[in-house]
Amino acid sequence: MTDGEARRIRVLIVDDIPETRENLKKLLYFESDIEVIGAAASGEEAVSMARELTPDIVLMDINMPGLDGITASEMITQEMPQAQIIMMSVQGEADYLRRSMLAGAREFLIKPFSTEELVSSIRRVYELGAAKRQLLSQAVAAPTGPLGIPAGPMPAPQNLGKVIAVYAPKGGVGCSTIAVNLAVAFKSLLPDSKVLLMDANIQFGGVDVLMNLQSQRTIVDVAQKVTDLDADFINSVVTSHTSGVKVLLAPPRPEMGDLVSVSHMEKILAEVKKYFDVIVVDTRNVLHDMELTILDGSDRILLITTPDIPAIKNVKLFFDVISALEYPEDKVLLVVNQADQRSAIRPEDIEQSLRHPIAGAIPDDERLASIAVNQGVPFVMTHRNSPLAHAVLELAQRLVNELQPAAAPAPAPAAPPLGSTGLLGKFFKPS
Repeated sequence: MTDGEARRIRVLIVDDIPETRENLKKLLYFESDIEVIGAAASGEEAVSMARELTPDIVLMDINMPGLDGITASEMITQEMPQAQIIMMSVQGEADYLRRSMLAGAREFLIKPFSTEELVSSIRRVYELGAAKRQLLSQAVAAPTGPLGIPAGPMPAPQNLGKVIAVYAPKGGVGCSTIAVNLAVAFKSLLPDSKVLLMDANIQFGGVDVLMNLQSQRTIVDVAQKVTDLDADFINSVVTSHTSGVKVLLAPPRPEMGDLVSVSHMEKILAEVKKYFDVIVVDTRNVLHDMELTILDGSDRILLITTPDIPAIKNVKLFFDVISALEYPEDKVLLVVNQADQRSAIRPEDIEQSLRHPIAGAIPDDERLASIAVNQGVPFVMTHRNSPLAHAVLELAQRLVNELQPAAAPAPAPAAPPLGSTGLLGKFFKPS
């Protein structure tokens, strides 16, 4: 086998309709990096051929007589974890997608699909499985001790990512807008870091609108597989934004929020910290067990208020709650949104009333904020030099400086951005 052949993606096609199998073969015939190694007409035949041929990718039809695609996929992923499943179906309902992901599928294609869609899906899923294939090959090659445990010292645990929860005890104060732009700001300041934005408003999330994103995969898919998460699965569920930020979206319908429990959220936060350097969590403006779980698991809480009496009153009540929870003083950063020195209530008045310092004041720019919301493009990307973006970037800069390890500061850049002290180094683990 030549080097070119060795790098080809080995694909097994599974569909009970002969014409479909032939059409798929024709679609892939001229792709130099893809090789169709077999075609199965049933779920039973697919499992047998997968054992014999060890494919990289299995194109699996979901509806087949006898052993259906869901069950066949479960059997293949359990016996041959190196094989990545791409499910095919004429139906695109959320239940089909959820069941497919639980069975181990990494991609879901709705028939009919184009050659470009098929080929790009195969290549994308193959790349997602690269880390797993490497780990499996290392596990086979590594000498083992008793009970099959690899011999030698265990690798040192990696540093965990930092979680920043964005919370407001009153709605309508711009919590989601700040969360979205803060995540983009982190990616801008730390371009080599992996940044995740989680929409934890599990009933009425709006991050998808603010970032102009569409995806059939949401936090529900992660919750349903929470006991068996790995980097490949998480990467297949998160949605990529043009800024480089990865986004874990809220469920598409309010009733689906019931599928995400408090224990799910706790485990999700614990897992994503292993794979991302920065996790920004947009929360609901309530204080139930779900929100308390997120706040407990956060390294910093951005507490958002606006310069009006109802919002300030709720913030004051929230400070009473966190006092009872005995959070460290530096865990909560008070941020005033829509700040305006011409307002009757100025930031310094808020500080005096709450007896808590303000960590950041984001100026009132209703026009720019409205344009960003309606266009679905964060203002940190489109109007980086505006006072609005400047304030968010400064806030992100402050968090970077606060949470970095004190033992390993990096030199400040020659020209610090935004007139601040500049990045002293990355407080996150290497990506």
